[in-house]
Amino acid sequence: MTQIQKITPNLWFSYNAEEAVDFYTGIFPDSRVKRVACYGKEGYDIHGMPEGTVLTIEFNLAGQEFIALNGGDQPFTFDESISFIVNCSDQQEVDYYWKHLSAGGDEKAQVCGWLKDKYGVSWQVVPEILSRYLTDADPAKAANVMKVMLQMKKLNISSLEKAYENA
Repeated sequence: MTQIQKITPNLWFSYNAEEAVDFYTGIFPDSRVKRVACYGKEGYDIHGMPEGTVLTIEFNLAGQEFIALNGGDQPFTFDESISFIVNCSDQQEVDYYWKHLSAGGDEKAQVCGWLKDKYGVSWQVVPEILSRYLTDADPAKAANVMKVMLQMKKLNISSLEKAYENA
């Protein structure tokens, strides 16, 4: 029997969950669609979705399970209060995820490694080393890294390293 992840993020889309899942699984290596459930006749008077329309898609992005829901015409939208962190080992990885996730997204929402994709979902594309820099025992080093980071949209590891070393 397959183990079920204890907590699974559920992303509510109006009608384009399939398109969004294709977008995300096309970006992250080792990603896949697991299962798809469709609306039936039951509950049409509540949800208004035609029978056979995709209800949910269970998918995996680099080891993290998600569910995407086609919820129809509801006033629900994504905002920055929830985001997904993509930890990157090097600048090449930061550049890759930044380029692909931000394609068609909201340019104004890009700050300090944060971006908003074309579906309104917020992501943080960060180098793995950033956490160590920001929690360093030397408060001057952490403050200097924070000061430099606050001036960036996409994070630049060499600039963060310089800020850390020159504090």
